[in-house]
Amino acid sequence: MKVFRLLFLALLFSQFSLGQSWEDTVVMLDKTLSQYKATNPGCQLSVTRNGRLIYSKAVGMADLERNVPLTSNSIIEAGSVSKQFTAAAILLLEQQGKLSLNDDVRKYIPELPDYGNPIKLHHMIHHTSGFRDWGSVASLTGWERGTKFYTNNDALEILTRQKHLNNKPGDEFIYSNSNFNLFAIIVERVSGLNLATFTKKYIFDPAGMIHTSWRDDPNRIVPNRAIAYDKTDSSYKADMPNEYVYGNGGLLTTTEDLLKWNDFYQNGKLGTSSLFAKQIQTELLNNGKENNYAAGLFIKKVLGWDNISHGGATAGYRAYLETYPELNISIAVLSNTPQFNVAGLSGSVSKIFVTDKSPKAKATEKAKEQASIVLPVEKLKTFAGNYKSDKEPALFHLIFKGGKLLLDDEITLQPLAENKFIADNFTFEIKGEKGFYFTAPGNDTMLFTKLPDTKLSELGVYVGKYFSEETNSGVSIYLKDGKLMIRLNANVEYALTPTFKDAFIVEVIGGEIKMRRNAENKISTFYVSISRARDVEFKKIN
Repeated sequence: MKVFRLLFLALLFSQFSLGQSWEDTVVMLDKTLSQYKATNPGCQLSVTRNGRLIYSKAVGMADLERNVPLTSNSIIEAGSVSKQFTAAAILLLEQQGKLSLNDDVRKYIPELPDYGNPIKLHHMIHHTSGFRDWGSVASLTGWERGTKFYTNNDALEILTRQKHLNNKPGDEFIYSNSNFNLFAIIVERVSGLNLATFTKKYIFDPAGMIHTSWRDDPNRIVPNRAIAYDKTDSSYKADMPNEYVYGNGGLLTTTEDLLKWNDFYQNGKLGTSSLFAKQIQTELLNNGKENNYAAGLFIKKVLGWDNISHGGATAGYRAYLETYPELNISIAVLSNTPQFNVAGLSGSVSKIFVTDKSPKAKATEKAKEQASIVLPVEKLKTFAGNYKSDKEPALFHLIFKGGKLLLDDEITLQPLAENKFIADNFTFEIKGEKGFYFTAPGNDTMLFTKLPDTKLSELGVYVGKYFSEETNSGVSIYLKDGKLMIRLNANVEYALTPTFKDAFIVEVIGGEIKMRRNAENKISTFYVSISRARDVEFKKIN
């Protein structure tokens, strides 16, 4: 690797205006990887500029059991970075005249329900279709992804049971893996080739991605594959995907191959005429608001520059791929552990090469200086309680402890005024019994409503067994040690935290349950919403 760097030293030094030598730059790049230790699961990092590979390094271990080091040729799974390749296959099929993004998905997959509004392929490619994420639905059975060998046909079977969408097609961006599992099925039905064969023929081989394939069969031997690990308290444990589903994820690759792909499609080599413009084309929502998700890619501004990027996570694998097209700089990161933030690592690399020209966030020092107001203890105690977001199934807990108001027993809220607080540059404006408004720098203000206390004697009405045709599974709700619990299967149970009348939060999975009563005022049904799947129905069994 050192020889490789020296060979390009003279060429590269002339291309950078960093105020330091290339060797200094290499030291800075090496430092971004220093959190990965040689004896632990590791990371690959590669960088290109003007199509040339200027840095590539791997640190850590690919296989802890066999003591195999990670190298630049080790195969790592790319998670949702894979989606851009599935999207590219769909764009190629459109260019070949075999489908159109304006087609109704039921033209190719008639098994899907008719929801009254056509779901078109362009809705799916931009995550505005409304399809519930099949993995989120499956998790409501207690068998989340990774606990069973799910296939794309399993994903389809789950989707055929869904009675409703998350949203009307085109109304909202809600990220859903279902869109890209369905695309994998469409590629095979339209082209006669499965997605793995199609992309090898039209993308991987032409782009020179010699180390890239799909995890279309998890039992297939993949030479040089790095094992994925999760960090435990004292060591690591293997955390492999254990599933057949692919198209949404499942790309097996290296960082150097990912950068070959960036050069391939961004320089007009994808398709008989360039499909680059279509790959990065976004689409407005029905209400005219922008959606920055293109064809398997996020299009945004980073450090004031145009940025094309996507992250990925499957089991213990993590990935991040980004390009600054105005500067022709690309960065790829792959890791076989979630222990560290690969998007943050890529961001650190960006700052080495990219001058920040973004509008600076307003300084918060003045607000911090003002945070010297002392409020009476009795006043602080009135703010303590549980609060629920009006937008997401999330709870905040304000606790009075040691003379301070703490968020989730960890973060101290410093008073700016009688009803206004600051914590880590976030402001909280408390509106008495109504709740508090939470504002993050650059984000919309969210309302968190204070929850009333619910007596245990009132919880017995929810006890019973429930069944869902949409998950094809049953659950039990029961009282245990003074708490209302929900059991998804013999091994999976969660506590239900009351929010409002007939409503609960399942904090562990970030879910919300809303009970419904019949004409006799008895609980008959509940609807559960979790990330990427809204209002899945469970009916009470008499």
